[in-house]
Amino acid sequence: MSPTDIAAVPLAPAAAPPDLAAVKTRQQATWSCGDYAVVGTTLQIVGEQLCEAMDVRAGQKVLDVAAGNGNASLAAARRWCEVVATDYVPALLSRARERAAAERLKIEFQEADAEALPFAPGSFDAVMSTFGVMFTADQDKAAAELVRVCRAGGKIGMANWTPEGFVGQIFKTIGKHVPPPAGVKSPALWGTRARIDEMFGAHAKAIQAEPRHFVFRYRSPAHWLQVFKSYYGPVLKAFSVLEPAAQAALESDLIAQIDRFNRSGDAGVVVPSEYLEIVITRQ
Repeated sequence: MSPTDIAAVPLAPAAAPPDLAAVKTRQQATWSCGDYAVVGTTLQIVGEQLCEAMDVRAGQKVLDVAAGNGNASLAAARRWCEVVATDYVPALLSRARERAAAERLKIEFQEADAEALPFAPGSFDAVMSTFGVMFTADQDKAAAELVRVCRAGGKIGMANWTPEGFVGQIFKTIGKHVPPPAGVKSPALWGTRARIDEMFGAHAKAIQAEPRHFVFRYRSPAHWLQVFKSYYGPVLKAFSVLEPAAQAALESDLIAQIDRFNRSGDAGVVVPSEYLEIVITRQ
């Protein structure tokens, strides 16, 4: 084929970029269904450990982004910080507000999008997120917002599920049955050092990233599945869009994942799930 012939071959049209606004709307609907707080409250220890890793101090101004039902917010408030908790799902903030009231902890709650935080640059000494900001549609925008609202010398702390860990594999399994939108980056990338360096390296004085494990403890695999199908938005939503036969196939694959990770040695569930604990010191 001559150069002229090659030039005449029509090029395949470039793939259209994903509609991130539409993706965000879908994600918001997903996290609004069920009741994440039922699952989220079991993760409280992660917020406590993150506050210790960040060495938050009494009196510091702390922002919890995509706070969900408030695990990291409560942990910071217990350390006498001035805490603002944000999320774009009002129902989740209501759950966090109930928990703070029950423990008589002072926390300010504000509905806000992680990709457009309504705060001035450098407003906070510490900015944190536990299994929250990693699910934003526009990852780079969300990362830029965390950097923007953190003061120079302040800290950004996150707990993000890794691709190889139990939750990362659960999302991979769900994706085989309900494919994610084309062109959208996997949330599990937030659980890799390479992606963290890519998003935050230019603004960081130091980055510490340590693999940790949260252990899911349930009565049985069937109990875990029942709780997640009923309350955890991504799992609930996946089942809701599948026909009965496809639901059964997804259920079988999820149980297989539990069996692969389960360390209980009995009928219960003791499943370590790897996450990356990240502490970034801002330039």
